[in-house]
Amino acid sequence: MEELTYRGKKREGRHRDTWDPFQLNPIGAEKETKRRCFQLCQYLVAVIVGLAVLTSAIIAKGSLLVLSTMSSPTSMRSPKEKQFYMLMLVFCLVCPNFLVFFKSLWRCAFKSFVQPNMKTMSFICAIECLVSLGTSVLVLVVMPQFDVLTNLFISGGVCIVCAILQIVYKLQRDTWKILFPICSLILTVAGYCLLGADYYVRVSSYVDRQSADCYIYIGIGIFSSLLISLCWWENPLQATNRMQEKLSELEGFRDFVFVISSILRIIVIGAVYLIYHVLIEESITWSDFNLQNNDWELLQIGLVLFFLQAFCSAACHWFGVVACKIHAVRMSFALPVCCTGPAVLLLGLILFLTQVQQLNGEQHGNITEFCESLAYLSTKNTTPVVLLEITRSICRTSLNSYYMQWPFSMLALEGVCMWSGFVTCTYYVWKIKVQRIERTSQLFVRRLYESAFIDLSLLLNTKMKVPRAKNQDSQDDIQNCVIYLCATMWHETYDEMLKILTSMFRLDRYRGDPKEEHKDCFNFESHIYVDDAFMTEKDTDKRLVNSYVTDLIHVVLEVYRVFTNKEPDEVSISETPYGGRLMFVMPEGNMLYVHLKDKELIRNKKRWSQIMYMYYLLGWKGYIVKNPQKITRQNNPCRDSMISMYGEIYMMPQYDNDYKRRYISDDNTYILALDGDTDFQPKAVILLVDRLRMYQNVGAACGRIHPTGMGPMVWYQKFEYAVGHWLQKTAEHVFGSVLCSPGCFSLFRGSALMDDNVLKRYTTTATRASEYVQYDQGEDRWLCTLLLQQGWRVEYNAASDAYTNSPEEFKEFYNQRRRWGPSTLANTLDLLHSGEETVKRNSSISRLYIFYQMFTVGSSILGPASVTLMIAGAFQFVFKLAGTISIIIASIPPVFYVIVCFVAKPNTQITIAAIMSVLYAFLMTASLFSIIGDMVIQQTFLTPTGLFLVSMAIMYAVTAILHPEEWGMIIYGLMYFICIPSGYLLLTIYSLVNMHIVSWGTRESKGEGEVKKNQNLLCDKNCRLCCWDIKMQVTQETEHLMLRQITGQIAQQALPLTITNQAAAEREPQTKVDSTKAVEGAKELPTDKLNEKADKGNDAASSSSDNSVKKSSMESGSDEDDDDDSSVIADLEETEELPPKDWVQPVKEEFLKKLTYANMKRNLQEQIRYTLRNKDEDDVCEELVLMLTDTLNQELSGVGPEDVLSESQLEELEYALEEHARRILKTSHAEKLHKRVTNAIKKTLTAPQVQKLDEGEQDFWDKLLERYLSPIKDSKAHLEEVTTELKSLRNKAVFLYFIINVLWVVATFFLQAIGNDVISIKIPKYFPNGTLSDEVLKVEPVSLMFLLSFAILLIIQFLAMLYHRVYTLIHVVSYRSTEKDYKQRDNVEDDDYELTLENHSANGLSITSDDL
Repeated sequence: MEELTYRGKKREGRHRDTWDPFQLNPIGAEKETKRRCFQLCQYLVAVIVGLAVLTSAIIAKGSLLVLSTMSSPTSMRSPKEKQFYMLMLVFCLVCPNFLVFFKSLWRCAFKSFVQPNMKTMSFICAIECLVSLGTSVLVLVVMPQFDVLTNLFISGGVCIVCAILQIVYKLQRDTWKILFPICSLILTVAGYCLLGADYYVRVSSYVDRQSADCYIYIGIGIFSSLLISLCWWENPLQATNRMQEKLSELEGFRDFVFVISSILRIIVIGAVYLIYHVLIEESITWSDFNLQNNDWELLQIGLVLFFLQAFCSAACHWFGVVACKIHAVRMSFALPVCCTGPAVLLLGLILFLTQVQQLNGEQHGNITEFCESLAYLSTKNTTPVVLLEITRSICRTSLNSYYMQWPFSMLALEGVCMWSGFVTCTYYVWKIKVQRIERTSQLFVRRLYESAFIDLSLLLNTKMKVPRAKNQDSQDDIQNCVIYLCATMWHETYDEMLKILTSMFRLDRYRGDPKEEHKDCFNFESHIYVDDAFMTEKDTDKRLVNSYVTDLIHVVLEVYRVFTNKEPDEVSISETPYGGRLMFVMPEGNMLYVHLKDKELIRNKKRWSQIMYMYYLLGWKGYIVKNPQKITRQNNPCRDSMISMYGEIYMMPQYDNDYKRRYISDDNTYILALDGDTDFQPKAVILLVDRLRMYQNVGAACGRIHPTGMGPMVWYQKFEYAVGHWLQKTAEHVFGSVLCSPGCFSLFRGSALMDDNVLKRYTTTATRASEYVQYDQGEDRWLCTLLLQQGWRVEYNAASDAYTNSPEEFKEFYNQRRRWGPSTLANTLDLLHSGEETVKRNSSISRLYIFYQMFTVGSSILGPASVTLMIAGAFQFVFKLAGTISIIIASIPPVFYVIVCFVAKPNTQITIAAIMSVLYAFLMTASLFSIIGDMVIQQTFLTPTGLFLVSMAIMYAVTAILHPEEWGMIIYGLMYFICIPSGYLLLTIYSLVNMHIVSWGTRESKGEGEVKKNQNLLCDKNCRLCCWDIKMQVTQETEHLMLRQITGQIAQQALPLTITNQAAAEREPQTKVDSTKAVEGAKELPTDKLNEKADKGNDAASSSSDNSVKKSSMESGSDEDDDDDSSVIADLEETEELPPKDWVQPVKEEFLKKLTYANMKRNLQEQIRYTLRNKDEDDVCEELVLMLTDTLNQELSGVGPEDVLSESQLEELEYALEEHARRILKTSHAEKLHKRVTNAIKKTLTAPQVQKLDEGEQDFWDKLLERYLSPIKDSKAHLEEVTTELKSLRNKAVFLYFIINVLWVVATFFLQAIGNDVISIKIPKYFPNGTLSDEVLKVEPVSLMFLLSFAILLIIQFLAMLYHRVYTLIHVVSYRSTEKDYKQRDNVEDDDYELTLENHSANGLSITSDDL
């Protein structure tokens, strides 16, 4: 209700000024707010992860302590049990090394392998061997000799080397923080001293018959701890900027080093075990490892403890990484890890006291008697073995002293010192800064964790600094980047344009003022490229913008009003060599460009628009930022600026991003490719930027595309898109690289597009049949193929949602997939063909991934045969036909449709496909219910078909549940199921047979065709008979042959005059593009080409003349010398200034509506409020709004609300408003605000400007059009040749598909004909309750093999989806913790508001009004 009231008040305010106060309010225009449920989920995830870290660390540490206690020589276990538990200890130490070995080997074999530096590798391996020696000696030799509490405390000393290096290199930013490592060193040394003192008291007091050889083990333990502490030597050094070359070199071949070092560590662990326990102690009896049936309890306890320790230590490491990535470092990482030791101690004491109580310890008088009584329980099965051994181990401390028990306090103090030592050594973890998304290698130094000391390993392994890039001043800050939003439009509707413009304005609001810092560190520009933006007016032959551009202008104005409640402040109109350009300053000061493409001047369609903006943004803008002297500056600082704020910068705002880009590398320059109907939120863009920021080898990233619309076709596509993203794209992302990043919403890295063999190759004009299919039918997939072949990775982010319109009509859907299907196959085959080379170049693509893609391609090729066999199975289920007959019947419709596609026209093919799709849908529905009925009759679903159907349903249901915001898509699964024959059989046939048709097929313009038809009409009558509308048309073709000849002769006689007049009329506007070329082209107008074109009919006269003029002018102009061209252009500019083209004035008039009374009043109020948005200036602001509004009403009392003011009226109004504002500010003692208010008034009264391109950019566009983007004019002979090649390619593809699928169907047919009794696989039949039936299920081997292959593929994709879901959740939670809050600023810096020249080399340089 509050929202309704708010909108009503705003409407009433508009209604006071105009009789048309009504406006659109597009969905999503409101400010994004943090959703409470997401905040609660974020905290809940942090709590769960923190508890997981704490629990897994406690279990891992406790399991190791129990194993060391039970393998101790003083344990009450038998020698056989002790040696088995000791073996489990060895396995615990070896397990992490095996995991790292396999992971590193995988990366070396299938990702990337760099030849190692032998000297560096030898150094690393030597250190790893020393660390492994220390770990194995401490765990296998020393810890079994000590009690459980000493073992818990002694591990704290492994931080001693790290503390020493921190002191030596003075790594603290604040000098006083050096006290932390000093205290850590002192506390650790004190802990070792207390350890020695404690054991001295035990030996002297004869506690548990403690022998004097314990001092040897104490010395060995201290030495082992020193060796272990070498494990994290790299952490302090990488923070010192020392050895940077060695460390960066190590990053390249770290995987290979881990392969070798893991093997060496395992060898060292085995050697220590064998040398000490076999040679020295001789405590190993090999025959005892042959466990008997009565050793089940021993095996169970040992294996459970081993698996708990191995699994929980790995889980603790993983959850610790997750905690850091979700920005819960303190609560979910540092706090649980630091509390692990005290928690284990507390848990041990609780178990000890509980055990004492259960064994009636109070009856023994004192603890000494109780401990002696434990010896009698070793053979009784009255208490769990683990608890008994823990209790017995605690009895080995000074608590069990006959003389004095106070020395036990030394043990407790030792624990406090050790724990405090490693906490103070890792103090930096509590202050660590983590970016929104971080790689594990940026958070932790080593991939390997020490399972024996999992809590200390995590803290000491955390990087003291989180490096982002080389040569960066502050390594804790993320790098700034610039994003170019590039939307390509092709005949979009008003509502579709509204979506993309609303999304761009949302991002403008999210980013805010481009001159202010933003926590996401990015700048952006919006570019819209409108294909086919011009038309020729019939009556006047003027070249004007068409209705699509008019709609786009209206959408821009409407969205601007919704976001700001006013008209655009600054609008610029420019004529360009490719057509025209509109330039807007968005509400927050970011730029919006609308490029209007004239298909007579530049190539149209999406790929050429992409080449156009890539060359412009990466080529031209990249060139001028590398040559700053070429960046255009505002010559006159007093001139009205295009800036949307105060006008304090000399530089025009359209060049502001270019100037900032001087400090941004091509690696951090991104292009966001969009369609003209894409709808997205700022969050979606930021999540894609995170992917490119995190991995430098990622060349592109795409989001989750949601099709929108209504109707059955959209329902089918919703589930198809969902399954494609849920399973296929995630599998590609996890196992290799995404093959296609859709052009409707994808972020590309500038340096990746600029790489060799990418953008240059992308400009290739298709000349052969295969190139037409691969290059122009699926340009997005081809661009990604080029990136992959050059070694770049393409990623998928499931949380980056974008919405785009999908085909709602059956015909439009089939035509769209007719383009996509062959293009997908062609690009995939191209990638597989270059697989060996791609594997060498691309670290993300392995040979296994190539095999996976081969398998998926093979499955798609066999799709028609598989669907045919599935339909045959449906005939068997529904009509109880024999297998051979059902296959024959099922094969008839596909063969019939293949013949139809070769004979009939495309529209007829689609109509027949629609009818067949409906019939197939009925059959699939009947088949579904028949399968369910068969399972009911059989009383089991454990048949191949039933099991496959049930497992598929469960898998898709689980997948949908794991996508909570999309789980509703599962409803459309039934529609998808019944449309499988249409989508995988009929559509495949239609796509292949019509491969030779290379038109777009969707959003085709009908205007030109209708005009052409109408020109041939001789009679056009509309009649109405009863309730029937009858349209009668008589065309030239239906007339008498003599009449056609007469009209044809008249047309031929009149044509030359018409063309000559047309050329003369068009000659003057052509000179605007290139003066010299146009003048020369007009002089050398080729009459032979005109006569040749004249034979084609009167309807094509004007366009052919335009093309011939342009072509001749280009040819003549290219023969001249550049110096002569420039001199002629200079002479022309000096003599006269050419008038603007015909389209400029109508467009300008659309924006002049800003200067109506109603709009100016609203604009002035909003400008004043925005300019004085500081809270301290609220009183002055409201007074100015009221008084200036009254002044405006008085000055324009006689003007209508929709009347546009003249220049004289604007000047008088400006003077009156400035004078009144000056008096108000003087009265309010706020003269310092005068310049800001004056600028606001000027912007309110500024008319749209018509500007020219600067010479450099004009020359760039001329050269670009000439080199890559001039309209393609294919000769008739070439078109016929290409058509022939395309049909030949079509025939080859259809033949290949036909042969492969026929072989598959024929093989199945003969297996059916031979009979299940002869060739079949017999599968036992089970009922749901698990009982075995007497019957057996007979399945043919080919069908079972295919079913199993498909099931395996689905399982692989399902597992990849689970993996991807977890990391998507981590990314989303980390984003929510850094999400922007839209809060009103408390203060705006209030300087002297002088005009400041932005100069990074001379900060502080300013020019005041006196200087001017």
